[in-house]
Amino acid sequence: MDSSVFQLNGKVALITGASKGIGEAAARMFARQGARVVINSRKAEELKPVAEAIAQAGGACDFIAGNVGDTAFCTELVAEVVKRAGGLDILVNNAATNPVYGPVVQTEGWAFDKIMSVNVKSPFELARLAYPHMKARGGGSIVNISSVAGDTPDPGLGIYSVSKAALNMLTKVLAKEWGVDGIRVNAVAPGLIKTKFSEALWQNEKMLNSFLRHMALPRMGTSEEMAALILFLASPASAYCTGTIFTADGGITI
Repeated sequence: MDSSVFQLNGKVALITGASKGIGEAAARMFARQGARVVINSRKAEELKPVAEAIAQAGGACDFIAGNVGDTAFCTELVAEVVKRAGGLDILVNNAATNPVYGPVVQTEGWAFDKIMSVNVKSPFELARLAYPHMKARGGGSIVNISSVAGDTPDPGLGIYSVSKAALNMLTKVLAKEWGVDGIRVNAVAPGLIKTKFSEALWQNEKMLNSFLRHMALPRMGTSEEMAALILFLASPASAYCTGTIFTADGGITI
């Protein structure tokens, strides 16, 4: 395959949850492929050094801080991206939260609402807001970052698992409805990736070993490996792919 199919020259990409981990790795990779990247997370002080590092490496990167769990901010975010960059071609919904760990019966209503707001409603709102801009530019690509927990419930992560199952279906619904407008919608479902978000899992040696025993590839994945798959889905290389949940889990779900 010609490597040019992975290029994003002239494309504008918005990546949420991009101050660290998978989102940061995707931002760096997109910028290297020629995209103008806008990164988002809640804290400006965490976004700024990422944007500066990308710029120093020759990439184009802006940052906009704010909580995508706030619907009003989602509206402001997309409007500001379009204002700064002139349009929007790629949306990576990477921001996620899980403020509780334990049995579902112990999950309180506030936690349920927060998980659903960030993990499901935010991708819906941002995709809905991005839609007219992508359509006006002849199409686009939306990549939702899901989890293997959306297919098989993770112990202690019950409502998080529910949220990712909902995100998987949202991915398929949008792909079905928006394909006629040239907008592709896919999801990446990572397994155990060594990021700060999953730190509680991989820092527990007993829990980590339990995961590794069930993997065909007995190791944790990296943010860069996930970013490469996200790049594939954002680029012309995946032009015939939509509505699919791409699992990247080292074989733990086999």
